[in-house]
Formats: sequence, structure tokens, C-alpha cells
Amino acid sequence: MTDPGLSAIMSERRQLINLAYRLLGSLADAEDVVQETYARWYAMTPADQQAIDNPAAWLTRVASRICLDQLRSARARRERYVGEWIPEPLPESTEWHSGQGGADPADRVTLDESVNMAFLVVLDSMTPAERVAFILHDVFRYPFAEVAEIVGRTPAACRQLASSARRRIDAAQSPTPPSARRAELVREFKAAWEATDIQALVSILDPDITAVADGGGIVPAMLEPVRGTDQVAQYFSKLTLVLHGRKILERTVNGQPGLVVQFEGVTETVFAFGFTGERISNIWAVRNPEKLHPWTS
Repeated sequence: MTDPGLSAIMSERRQLINLAYRLLGSLADAEDVVQETYARWYAMTPADQQAIDNPAAWLTRVASRICLDQLRSARARRERYVGEWIPEPLPESTEWHSGQGGADPADRVTLDESVNMAFLVVLDSMTPAERVAFILHDVFRYPFAEVAEIVGRTPAACRQLASSARRRIDAAQSPTPPSARRAELVREFKAAWEATDIQALVSILDPDITAVADGGGIVPAMLEPVRGTDQVAQYFSKLTLVLHGRKILERTVNGQPGLVVQFEGVTETVFAFGFTGERISNIWAVRNPEKLHPWTS
């Protein structure tokens, strides 16, 4: 017979994965956080567990604090990271594959505006406290009194943190085309890239476009961002030399139109795009194989 208390505790797993991924930008790290959270729960005696009035709130509080600690230590780790660091890309739940045949954690992340790549990149520029306060309050709707308990600040201070984070989000936002047009722009980019049509690439790229790649020092990738229409168009026109035998597939990346480069069924690169007006303004290319496990077929 299933323990109803156990079912209630385990039912929070999806919510915790969603929270931790948004806080850390890494599915692997989010999984580790959730495992650690449950380990702490089961390390308590049954009496201690029963003394907790709201187990779901307890799990959220513990997971958030673990994430906050990881965010604080991540700065030092990023200094040792080779090249640019990009958040881990997620596929649509209908597009992931699991070699073990089990449930993939990526399937438990709800894809919405709070996980598109442009949003995650802005989150990554925030201080740890800003990010936690903003995600908990603005995305998951926790009251500032609860956020304060997690962050270790006063409710008023947490309100200021969330406000500061909100200003960062607002400053980074620009008018974007409808979803259908975004998909069309990605399709046009793919066609122009495959055809090595530099003029066609230039016509759909924003003048201030930035292209960033993340190889993590494991696979080849540009170490510095490439900026400007002509520079980005020229860069991708040269990349056609390495496309031999590879497929470029249209896929959903973090809830937005994107591209996936595969070689013999193995995903080598995932491209996410940002848009301004009617043009592509950002290209994020994730090549680090450690970040592409949810895409492995």
C-alpha cells in the first residue's frame, strides 16, 4: 500500500526541478539539488518529519537555499570555465530521448517565458540574492515574507532585490516578433547558412547581433563573442565547411524556435535565438556535450 505522505512528498519533485532549473540554468545541477533536498528530508526522523506543518514549503525552502549556495560558489567556478558559459538548453518534452527508457528530467521542466534563453542569460547576470528573490516572487509567486526566510534578508530588502532584478529584465527586453515570425526567421537563417548566402544572412541579422558559443573546453568553440552583422554572417558562412554529413534540424529550444546540428544521430550543437523587431539579435550555440544529455538520441 502506498504511503500517502510519501506520495505527497514525491509529487513536489516536478515543482522543485522547475524552480532549481530557473535558479541555476543547469538541468544536471537542478537534479543534484533536488536529490540533496530529498536526502535531507529522509535524513530526519519520522517524528521530525511529522512536526513539519507544510512539507512542500519545507522542500522549497531547502532547495532554494541549496541553489543560493550554489549560485554564490558558481562565480568562482565560472572563472575557471573555458570560454563563454551558456545556460543548459532544454528540448520540448515530446522531443527528448532517454537511453535508459526512463523519465527524463527535462520532461519535468515547464517551458514558458521564464526559461527562454534570453531570459536565462539575463538571470545569469544577477547577483545570487537578486535571482532567488525574483524567481521565487515574480515567477513562483511566493510572498516576500517567505522569500526573506530563504534569502536571509528582511522582506523589505527582498522586495528591493526583486525590483532590481525586474529592472534588469526590463532593460534587456525589446520588441519581438510573433512566434510564427520567429520560427520563420530561424528557418530563413538555416536556409541561408546551408546555402552560404551571406547577403541573405545579413538581411535577417540585427546590426547589433551577438553570437556566443559554449564548448566548455571539451569541444572546439569560439572563445569570444562575435558581434556585428557582417562578422556573424562571415563566421557562419565559414562554418559550412564543417557541416558535411551533418543534419540541421528545426527544434524547439527552451520554448522558442531553434536549431539542432546532429552527426550520425548524435546532437553536437544546439542553437537558441534572440530577436529584436523583425531580426535575429542573439545566437547562443551550446556545444559542451555535458549540457546536451537531454538531446541525446
